Amino acid sequence: MKASAFVYPWDVDGDPEAPARIAALGVAQVTLAAAYHSTRALTPRHPRHRVVTAEHAAVLYPADDRWKGRELRPHAAGDWAPGDAFGRAAAALADAGLEVHTWVVLAHNSRLGAEHPHTSVVNAYGDRYPWAPCIAQPATRAYLTDLAAEAAVRPGARGTELESLGWYGLQHLHAHDKTGGVGLGDAGQYLMGLCFCPSCREGYGRHGLDADELAAAVRTALEPVWRGAPSDGAWPGIERLLGETLARATRAYRDETARTLQEEAVAAVRAAAPDGFQVLLHADPVSYHAGANAGVDPAHILSVADGVVVPCAGGTGPLTPFTRQDRTDAVVAANFTVVSGMGGSPGTLAADAAEARRLGATELRLYHAGLASDSDLEAVRSALASL
Repeated sequence: MKASAFVYPWDVDGDPEAPARIAALGVAQVTLAAAYHSTRALTPRHPRHRVVTAEHAAVLYPADDRWKGRELRPHAAGDWAPGDAFGRAAAALADAGLEVHTWVVLAHNSRLGAEHPHTSVVNAYGDRYPWAPCIAQPATRAYLTDLAAEAAVRPGARGTELESLGWYGLQHLHAHDKTGGVGLGDAGQYLMGLCFCPSCREGYGRHGLDADELAAAVRTALEPVWRGAPSDGAWPGIERLLGETLARATRAYRDETARTLQEEAVAAVRAAAPDGFQVLLHADPVSYHAGANAGVDPAHILSVADGVVVPCAGGTGPLTPFTRQDRTDAVVAANFTVVSGMGGSPGTLAADAAEARRLGATELRLYHAGLASDSDLEAVRSALASL
């Protein structure tokens, strides 16, 4: 199975030993961040630093002229990835014999929400989520589509992986996050993710819903959850909380909004890319799920993109809805966390990969070559050698 390791430019830029070290893992490819959200990351082997603080969402290369005069536009990185950090890292990795694909984070951007609050998801209580751009808003969709095309198709890249190309909701670890006191479960997370910005209010109307009545229904449905009642998981739990008619109408609206954005963004990338450029989405096979792995309809997304990267940190079950589509031309990449300090299990990678292959996965993704310890990387090397 072809394997790719996720990497940040700051893991490689300024560390002449990094490309060979990554290639020695046994991977054929790296998925290198080109547009990324704010983060704080360890760099345990870099000769110049140990902690990188990316203060805001940024493109990690010089943006082009398409953004001139536009209200919504990407920002350059600061000293954590100056200039064309992506380009320098990509060239060094390619020189080590590695195929470079871009890693592009889209609808997850706290700076966008801070500078342009009107772009954010607004929940049923009127609270804004500044990290979550509302993907129903026309200007935001145009921004995300153009960013996908620009950030994906960097010089030397052979493909891209688009993350957060769908709805984002409450699911986000914010600075000093303190939102875990109530167990919301799938149902509560869905209700807290429903957006009530002007664009979404109009969208609900197109699906026969009164936005004010829907918001009131959401608040009523959540009252027992705030008092400690268990929140049912999966879609039936959402229907029980909100009512079947309201729940299905909101899902129809949100599914349609996400599907059309995914189609537009992939088309924009293809229009900008050379022939043979691979376009994958980080995807969850449950369409109402929100977050970095966008909820999708498996049959639909495999008809739009070249394949998917599927989260498998909690098990390989999410692979099956994609592999059973029997699309022999599609990439289904199983994404495993190999950083033990972040809950990963590099020691079981060989067995996990074998199970993923049995279920029909065609490739592996390893999160994350820059964050992992030396012992984690040694376990990865051993596992890939055994495969």
